[in-house]
Amino acid sequence: MSDNTLANEATGAADTSENQATATKTYSQQEVDNMMARMKGSLEKKLLKPYEDLGDPDQLRVLKTEAEKRAQEQQLKRGEFEKTLQDMAAKKDAEISKRDLIIKEYKVNTPVLNAAAKYRAVNPDQVRSLLQPNLRLNTEGDVEIVDAKGAVRYTDTGAPLAVDDLVREFLDSNPHFVSAAPATTNTQSNVGRGTSNKVDITKLDMKSPEDRKLYAQYRKASGLA
Repeated sequence: MSDNTLANEATGAADTSENQATATKTYSQQEVDNMMARMKGSLEKKLLKPYEDLGDPDQLRVLKTEAEKRAQEQQLKRGEFEKTLQDMAAKKDAEISKRDLIIKEYKVNTPVLNAAAKYRAVNPDQVRSLLQPNLRLNTEGDVEIVDAKGAVRYTDTGAPLAVDDLVREFLDSNPHFVSAAPATTNTQSNVGRGTSNKVDITKLDMKSPEDRKLYAQYRKASGLA
């Protein structure tokens, strides 16, 4: 075997040994940490590059937190304001309902009772209850007489039908609700006075507390109460 052949074999053996040593090279933990840190830094730089003009990321997070806090505070204030508005609306609705009840009492209930007593209804309260669906207050607070469909009723002359007209019409159509004779009863003209007089309920004014008291006594004496 020549000297060249021996030299080549020696060189090949050396290269093989070096390759095996390279293939089995290991990395220390420090080297791995350094490589990960370099990768992380590269990724952060790449991802944050579009936002460089906005400032420091930590500062941005602080600003975002403060903005969210202000938004929550505004929502709370807005909720309190809306609740205040709801309370005010409820109070106003209650006042309107109370006002409407008072208007209805003096513009609907009392006139019906007066008319029923005038036309000698046996039970004016019953007549009032039966006629309730035909009576309403319009937006101006005036009484309107309506039919079953809610349309305003008028007389033959074109004038709006009045409460008195409605009561008379009802009693004419339902004579069993009318007393056979003028209704009178012995009542005390004054509580505690002890004097007894005949009272014609057709002449009672239901706006008067005294007359309403006499009418209540009449109903009680007649067994209607």
